[in-house]
Amino acid sequence: MYTAPQKKFRVKPIDEVDAELSRISKEMPGLTRIFLADGDAMSLSYRRMKEVLECINKHYPNIERVTAYCLPRNLKNKTVEQLAEFRELGLSMVYVGCESGDDVVLEKINKGETYETSKDALTKLKQAGIKSSVMILNGLGGRKYSEQHAVNTAKLMNETQPEFVSTLVVSFPMGEERFREGFGGEYEPLQQMELFQEIRTLIANFELENTVFRSDHASNYLVLKGDLGADKQKMLDKIDLAINKPGVIPLRQEWQRGL
Repeated sequence: MYTAPQKKFRVKPIDEVDAELSRISKEMPGLTRIFLADGDAMSLSYRRMKEVLECINKHYPNIERVTAYCLPRNLKNKTVEQLAEFRELGLSMVYVGCESGDDVVLEKINKGETYETSKDALTKLKQAGIKSSVMILNGLGGRKYSEQHAVNTAKLMNETQPEFVSTLVVSFPMGEERFREGFGGEYEPLQQMELFQEIRTLIANFELENTVFRSDHASNYLVLKGDLGADKQKMLDKIDLAINKPGVIPLRQEWQRGL
């Protein structure tokens, strides 16, 4: 997203952050939730991130929840104790873009992460008391790697037990050819029913104790919502209906999936 001229990444000086919060607190004094937009705030150093959270608390002493995006690798140099400090300052949840738990798929998409780096990050967050909302990309491995993508992603979730898991369907805003390069030209995108089969494999392999699952992002054809493991079988039954009895379960039409 930072290839566009208007989206060049930069770290805001803390004085600029403080001035923004001062202005906003006068315009909207009752805010209780803040999202740190619009890139990955966890790419900031421990010192800078702490300063930002302290600014928030200065202008919003009754803040209840601060959230942010988070790439697993941006927690590598942050200790559990430092993350716990963030939690005390209000950072209660981060949205972690794991995308997959399969090392082959992660390498082919040049994610810059591995199964182990994702596992380490999610484990640190849990130890620090910060909730994780993990994002997974349905169809990311294409036809060839579909099963291992689903199975190993489920394994990653089982080992880390995040509080929230959501799926999005991979899309190609810049065209499939650019994406296909990482797969040596062998990438074959999944068709609708294959996407359903993959998400069925994912959910069937989940062994989650208390995780909220959602596939309600606009990119999904089939909307699924439930608590795992309580609603696991209900979601599997819904997927089976979508696969075996087309038309019984309402699906999003292509025009409804526009992002």
